[in-house]
Amino acid sequence: MRLVLLGPPGAGKGTQAKVLSQKLNLAHLSTGDMFRQAVKKNDETGRKLASFMQQGLLVPDEMVNHVVAERLKDKNSHQGNFILDGYPRTRPQAEVLDKFLIDNKIPLDIVIYMETSQGTVIERLTGRRVCEKCGFNYHIKNIKPKKDGICDTCGGKLIQRKDDNKETVLKRIKIYNEQTAELIGYYKNKGILSTVSGDLEVDKLYKVLYKLFDEKGLL
Repeated sequence: MRLVLLGPPGAGKGTQAKVLSQKLNLAHLSTGDMFRQAVKKNDETGRKLASFMQQGLLVPDEMVNHVVAERLKDKNSHQGNFILDGYPRTRPQAEVLDKFLIDNKIPLDIVIYMETSQGTVIERLTGRRVCEKCGFNYHIKNIKPKKDGICDTCGGKLIQRKDDNKETVLKRIKIYNEQTAELIGYYKNKGILSTVSGDLEVDKLYKVLYKLFDEKGLL
């Protein structure tokens, strides 16, 4: 099965992708992970990526498309079964992705739009805490560490990211909605878009998705 997860920041795409990856044996392809891997290579693409990321600038579509295409070319890493998390973000990216996947005979089976209320997004993101050493995510209500302020995994200090304050979160939601309105319509017109509630807890949403995949004959 090949699928894309769409949804605003805080919808829980990354968390749900990890669950689906483990339970359905799908490769979790996250643009964040792909970017970090590319930067580590320290080649021309990696250095350009690092420059954009260090300045807090959006990575140009052409570069994002290239990084994703390179990852998808490595079929040994996903064996034709994958979840794309964080990509595409715009219609031009979706069009490039579709052409690549069709040319390589691995077209998308389904696109999941995790429709999430603004209140849920704000609560999740403003309550998020991240380990400054290993990057593991926690939440002040939903995913508490064993020891307050300390990462269970590596003992690092938990911090709130600068872009997880309410004002910035509202801006991120606005930008996301502006970028993806056309993208949602694009996949809807293709007949492969299904909408689920991103407000659901992780386990409940997984059950909804499993039933959906089963009904569509994707399992």
